[in-house]
Amino acid sequence: MTKVYPIILTPTDTGYVVTVPDLDINTQGKDLAEAIYMARDAIGLWGISEEDDGRQIPEPSIIESEHESQELVSWVDIDFAKYRRANDMTTMRINVSVPKYLKVLGENAGINFSQELQERLKEKLKV
Repeated sequence: MTKVYPIILTPTDTGYVVTVPDLDINTQGKDLAEAIYMARDAIGLWGISEEDDGRQIPEPSIIESEHESQELVSWVDIDFAKYRRANDMTTMRINVSVPKYLKVLGENAGINFSQELQERLKEKLKV
């Protein structure tokens, strides 16, 4: 599900500081495009970290945030599930069982069992 968070872009000598008031986080970028990209990345990373820690991600505000006259307000969309699929490459060790003959044949063929399992799971799960 896509959510849209308001952000405040504050101009600086080196670009823009980005504030995400709903999440109380900041980032920055050298220009508007990079600042908005960094905002989306910061929101995504913050959100999946919250989920991993068992906390709820707050709903975005539906009104424009208060800001100074020189600041810009924009909105950034984020799909947390899609962000996780694209960026969460944390590996986990699992124990799987295969018949001995497959293990021997695979090792002799130089097959990386972990890589093969990941590829087949992605194919099966259509991700």
